[in-house]
Amino acid sequence: MSPMPGRAIPGKGCDMHIAEGFLPPLHAAAWTLAAAPFVIHGAREVRRVVRDHPTSRILLGAAGAFTFVLSAIKLPSVTGSSSHPTGTGVGAIIFRPPVMAVLGCIVLVFQALLLAHGGLTTLGANTFSMAIVGPWAGYAAYRLLRKAPFAVAVFVGVAVADLATYVTTATQLALAFPDPTSGFLGAWARFMGIFAVTQVPLAVVEGIVGVLLFRALAAWAGPELADLGVRGFAARTERESSEHEVTHA
Repeated sequence: MSPMPGRAIPGKGCDMHIAEGFLPPLHAAAWTLAAAPFVIHGAREVRRVVRDHPTSRILLGAAGAFTFVLSAIKLPSVTGSSSHPTGTGVGAIIFRPPVMAVLGCIVLVFQALLLAHGGLTTLGANTFSMAIVGPWAGYAAYRLLRKAPFAVAVFVGVAVADLATYVTTATQLALAFPDPTSGFLGAWARFMGIFAVTQVPLAVVEGIVGVLLFRALAAWAGPELADLGVRGFAARTERESSEHEVTHA
């Protein structure tokens, strides 16, 4: 099975970050135009967060660093492809998806320039999948589980953010390289199958890492998370304040 339906293209393009020059120019431009409004809005949201919650600056940088490190990990998959975690689900839960659009875009620029991971011509497509669709899908899943235990909601939200990125990337590649006989659907099924071998287990692992990370954050950034309105932390802070007032009454 060739990794690219109908074309003998090197396996490096079959990656969760679409490689430099891999997409047709029209597709690359279209995805850039689609991603641009989200990134611009995200930049405004970052400024708002820093203005309204100045103590969250370190946490904001940590969210970007976490995304950079996780999404830079490349694990070999089948037919010469590779997969990796995304790291955007945690940031989406803490800061909301708009912020992750600009953080994810910055991460992708640095990875393209420093690690040759992804590319500048495919920056729009990679931003759309990893920094826009992934965070929004993950945050939606997290919000839908608002009545579930916090750890369950975090696990599902982070895992869904990873899986949504992979589904979007497969869709982008299938649109660019439809199968000669079965068209878009055939190509989409093939790309989904290529990534699923490693991406589904990765999503589960990333969900577990997200839960452990929030437990660690509770120890050293609980007040900052409460200030940002993250579920569980705000209630905890209010409860601790009430107990403190009762103790000193």
